[in-house]
Amino acid sequence: MAVTHNRKESVTAERALDIAERLVQVRGFSNFSYADIATELDITKASLHYHFPGKAELGQALITRYAERFNQALADIDRDLPTARARLEAYADLYAGVLRNERMCMCGILAAEFQTLPEAMQAEVIRFFDENQAWLSRLLEAGRADGTLRWSGLAGDVAQGILSTLEGAMLVARPYGDLERFNAAARQLLNGLAA
Repeated sequence: MAVTHNRKESVTAERALDIAERLVQVRGFSNFSYADIATELDITKASLHYHFPGKAELGQALITRYAERFNQALADIDRDLPTARARLEAYADLYAGVLRNERMCMCGILAAEFQTLPEAMQAEVIRFFDENQAWLSRLLEAGRADGTLRWSGLAGDVAQGILSTLEGAMLVARPYGDLERFNAAARQLLNGLAA
């Protein structure tokens, strides 16, 4: 009986995170409430507080889960694609995929709200971007070694530029509802790094 109850609690917590993630990616963190999630789940707000005592804890769980999934996608890219150029294209496509679903990068949205976030969430947002920049830096070095990418300067600076370009391209494409605006920026970026 306890196993069934724990499984139901786990499913409820995961569904709450799914709903909250969608709401953050569409509205932003400050523009949804526990009542929004509870209504969609058809549970009470008190039941939601059982899983996540406060919105800060919910937000931290959201970022942790999002980063874990993103890092797994990066590991899959590393495992499945032979060249740094192909891996960089797949990385850009992760962002395009989010836009195709009419959402934004969750950490990008949270970065826009950074000053209003609890400190623990701020630290997790920074960690997400730091991990992406580190992965991109390694990718750039691999691209130079395998001859598929060309760039000058410090790998970390170029990695920061890639990350900033893709996040910014999402923001600019969003009000137009036009994925091609993002794709055009991504193509320019990729073409500029082609060996």
